Amino acid sequence: MSHAIIDAAHREVSLDLEQRIMTGEFPPGSRLPSEEKLAQEYSTTRSRVRHALSALAESGLVSSHANAGWFVQNGRQSWGVGAMRTFSEWCASNGRAHGGRIVHRERGAATATEALKLGIRRGDQVLRYTRVRTIDDRPVMVEHSTWAPWVTHVVEGFPDDVPSVYGAMATAGVRIELGDHRIEVDAASSEDARLLGVRRSSPVLLVTRSGIVAEGLTVECSTDRYIPGLVAFDVSRSDISKAFLRGRG
Repeated sequence: MSHAIIDAAHREVSLDLEQRIMTGEFPPGSRLPSEEKLAQEYSTTRSRVRHALSALAESGLVSSHANAGWFVQNGRQSWGVGAMRTFSEWCASNGRAHGGRIVHRERGAATATEALKLGIRRGDQVLRYTRVRTIDDRPVMVEHSTWAPWVTHVVEGFPDDVPSVYGAMATAGVRIELGDHRIEVDAASSEDARLLGVRRSSPVLLVTRSGIVAEGLTVECSTDRYIPGLVAFDVSRSDISKAFLRGRG
């Protein structure tokens, strides 16, 4: 078979997939059917499907994630800084299926930084966990949280697949609101890269945040690392004014 025929075949698949993406059949952030299923659907080979998907990746419509498949990359959901919501609330407001799994837990002595953020003494016992958050079963964020001593017994009782930690805390009588946020770009560590299915040192969106209760106590400090292309943070003029006034104290 000539290269011209092969090229025409994968172009046909590429154009049809592009049309399905643009018409919303495969919405932003969704996972495409597997290469094998697409090959069956288009009565072609996986190699041609892979060529077609690679062409779409070059145009920025899709992206490939190790051991996870192909995902629609076009379009990001925005997240207003002035009205910060939890990951679960944000997903629900955008009609997305969210999940999570705690992959590591440990108790240990608070570091100087943790003690400062939580308002405790250095060396006090805290609970740390690493949690992978998903959207539509796709790993999109790694959450590294440290919990203050007075709530560790509650957090320890949650199952690894607890869908919303803040929701579970509220059920347990501890209502948490989001505190300060810091947003910057970081490089994925080896462990975070493995959990997210990206390459080591790939750019990730780093959000450093805190969780507080009504009494003003900080009960959690966390760093969340999002894969790029998932969310955008909108900053309005009023947000900037608030930050300016706060900075002047």
